[in-house]
Formats: sequence, structure tokens, C-alpha cells
Amino acid sequence: MGTQANKVTHGIKISVETKFQSEHSVIEQHHYLFSYHITIANNSEYTVQLLSRHWDIFDSTGEKSEVDGEGVVGEQPILEPGEVFEYESACSLNSEIGKMSGTYLMERGIDKALFKVTIPEFELIVPNRLN
Repeated sequence: MGTQANKVTHGIKISVETKFQSEHSVIEQHHYLFSYHITIANNSEYTVQLLSRHWDIFDSTGEKSEVDGEGVVGEQPILEPGEVFEYESACSLNSEIGKMSGTYLMERGIDKALFKVTIPEFELIVPNRLN
């Protein structure tokens, strides 16, 4: 069980669920791996394509990193109105607590207009830290 976050921008709903991956983390070496499951729902009336992503990643040591890349998981999905695209990815931190947020750059099919969709900020927390 992890955290959940939702955000709608320009009719595109982004939902995020996170999970701490204890079996892939090496606590002694300050390597904490979290997976995140993202659902992108096109609730707009236009066909859209996800072109690229931008992530801001923070951890509780004060480190901040930025990641930019084409598409998600090697794809640049096209979503018709009402369609949903889901994918799973992961992030490693040097501490037990962190957070991520970002944006997707999308293109509207009808007029090739570019727009950004907000990925809501979500927390990455090792579960035993909450006790």
C-alpha cells in the first residue's frame, strides 16, 4: 500500500499509485526503490498524444533531480476521447522519504496544439516510517 494522487488538466486525468519495493531495496546502502502505477485517462473531447515527460524528484536529504524523456515506457501513446493508458515505472531514492511531480507534454490531434498536463505530486515513503 502506498500513496495515491489525482489531477485533471485540460480534460486529461492523471492518477498515481505508489508502492515501496522492499525486496529491491538495500537499506544498508541507502537505496530505496519505489514503483509507481500511472493511469492517464482522456476525458476531453479530443484525440491526444503523449510526446514527452518531465519529472522533478526530491528526497529528504535535500537532493533534487530532474528527468526528461520522450514518451513513457518507450511509448508515445495516442488516446482517443474516453481511452485510458496505464503504465508502471520505478524510482530509487537515497532516503526513506521523497516525492515526485512533473508534466507530460501532449499534442492535440485536431490542430497539433501542444499543451502540458500536470502529474500530481505524490509521496514516496518507506511504510515503517509512518508508525
